[in-house]
Amino acid sequence: MKIALTVLGDTPESQLDQRFGRAEAFLVADTETKVFTPVKNVSKDLSGGAGIVSAQQLNDLGVAAVITGNVGPNAMNTLKAAGIKIYRGKPASAKTNLEQYLAGGLQEIRESGPSHAGMRNRGGQR
Repeated sequence: MKIALTVLGDTPESQLDQRFGRAEAFLVADTETKVFTPVKNVSKDLSGGAGIVSAQQLNDLGVAAVITGNVGPNAMNTLKAAGIKIYRGKPASAKTNLEQYLAGGLQEIRESGPSHAGMRNRGGQR
């Protein structure tokens, strides 16, 4: 099974990025082979729709779940429509978050956070 994590780097030791659509990058972990693959987030600098594009990107990669901090409503709807489960990660490394997920220690996110949470006041949000 493939699990995507939003990260601030490109290694299993990278810290979890709390943003989904505008995450610095993704780290896709294969739970069978234990291989981590860094993936560039193609939507991190988009002016709009970053969450939707990120969700579509992960769906195209065949992930079954994503571990992140916050997910906006449009991204959540797109992930749910694709059958991708969403889990709230902890402020720790990708490796630690994956271990906690595999042990059943992460909570599934069932409600979205605010839209544009990751824009850091870009695009007119205050």
